[in-house]
Amino acid sequence: MLKKSVEILNLPIISITEGRELGTSKSLLIDAKNGVVAAITIEDEDWYRGVKLLPYSSVIAIGADAVTITNSENILTLEDASDYETMLDANVRIIGTKAITKTGTIQGKVSEIFVGEGGRIEKCALIDEGGAAAEISADQISIFGKQVTVIDADVEAEKKTEELIVHEPIVEAAPVEEIPAAAEESAEEAPVAEEEPAVEEVAEEVVVEEVVEETEPEIPVIKETPAESPESAADRATEERHRRFLLGKKVVRPVTTASGFVIAEMGATVTEEILQKAKLANKIVDLSMNVQ
Repeated sequence: MLKKSVEILNLPIISITEGRELGTSKSLLIDAKNGVVAAITIEDEDWYRGVKLLPYSSVIAIGADAVTITNSENILTLEDASDYETMLDANVRIIGTKAITKTGTIQGKVSEIFVGEGGRIEKCALIDEGGAAAEISADQISIFGKQVTVIDADVEAEKKTEELIVHEPIVEAAPVEEIPAAAEESAEEAPVAEEEPAVEEVAEEVVVEEVVEETEPEIPVIKETPAESPESAADRATEERHRRFLLGKKVVRPVTTASGFVIAEMGATVTEEILQKAKLANKIVDLSMNVQ
């Protein structure tokens, strides 16, 4: 079963043979070369003495409430973790990096990773500037870098949003069958000249011709609101879906502007007011990446 990084972090580490809580899972140590989570860093009451690592291979299970291991000997201090020094120095996080194709097209930012059997990173979730979500499998990723995740193929076709499903409203907004009906009604009402007393047949014919000429330009004038462009409808539909997705979510990290103005505090519930602030500050993507 795949686990998101948020489902692994901030959980107590429990030794099932000693019945002890050994600390809290703090972050994931990434082996970028092999595309796996090599270890979980642990924070405990002695955190100031240095980094402590739990090799992912020593994890028995990751549940909803705790990470279980056999005993405290599974946890390594920095002195015992020489095999992990290169990864600690590289400090590759993946989440928050730009996802870019080999042809130079930015697909968005990595918002989440999904970890499978043995710590293998099976796929990544992306969010683009418009807030649209997408997923890419590990097979599509060629490099996990510190600032950039390089992917082999354009993932535009895999986007989860339904941006193109906006054609039905446009068809309904332009009912072509109503035009002949309207024209028919106008034509029936047009010959009002018959009610006026006609002195001569020639004059009556002239009046009828003039009425027809005056009413003809009005026949095709059906005052409909101009149909919305597919691009505008798609943007509005995407924004509405994204709004519904964010409302009620919990903010796991503070979202601020470059000047330090707080848009959403950690622990806050996303409301319409927070969404409006994020939209005005162009921080919708940042907000999306920091909620759960």
